[in-house]
Amino acid sequence: MEKADLEVVTPWFQDIEDLARFDRTSRVPLNLVQTEENWSDAFSASGSACKCWFVVESDSGQVLGLTGLEAISSINRDAVVAMFVDKSIRRLGVGIRATALMVDFAFRQLGLNRLTSYYRADNHNSRDLVAKLGCQIEGTMRQAWYSDGQFQDMVVVGVLRQDWMVRRLELAQELGRETKVIFGSSSCATWSWPPQIDGCD
Repeated sequence: MEKADLEVVTPWFQDIEDLARFDRTSRVPLNLVQTEENWSDAFSASGSACKCWFVVESDSGQVLGLTGLEAISSINRDAVVAMFVDKSIRRLGVGIRATALMVDFAFRQLGLNRLTSYYRADNHNSRDLVAKLGCQIEGTMRQAWYSDGQFQDMVVVGVLRQDWMVRRLELAQELGRETKVIFGSSSCATWSWPPQIDGCD
C-alpha cells in the first residue's frame, strides 16, 4: 500500500453505512488529510513492525480493495486480519482470494501461529468470508458494536496455522482459477491465490 492509494480508499470510508458495518472504531467519515494522518503509521518504518497493508489492484492498476494485518505480535505470534473490497466487486471472489493470500503470508512468511478477526453479527458477507477461510467462532461480545442508533453483537473468530495448512488445500480446490490474486508480478508462482504450487509450506 502506498500513500497515493489513500485517494482511492478515502471515499470508501466516507460511506457512513458501510463504514459502520466494517469498522467498529470509526463513525465519522474522514477527508483525505484526516485519512492520511489516520494511516500515517502504516507508512512508517516503526509502524511496519506491528502492521502491514496491501492494496488489491486489477491488471489495469485500478485499486479494488485492501487487506492487511494489524496488531502483529512477534511474542505471541498472532495478528488481526482485515479485508475491505469496493462495493462494486463484492461477491465476485476477489475478497476471499486476497484474504487467503494474506493468511498464507501471515503463516508461511511471517511465522505467525494464529489470526483473529471479528465482524458485526449482522454482516453476512464477513461471516461467510471468514467461514470459508476456516475461522472458528471463538465468542460473541454482546452489544459491543454501536451503529445506527443501536447496539449489535460482535463475533470474534480465529484460525490457527495448523488448521489453515489443511484448509488452504481444500479451499484451493473449491475456488476456480479464473480469478487470481498475486503478490507482485504474475511470475510469482508461490505467492498467488489460488496457489499455483499446492502444498507449499
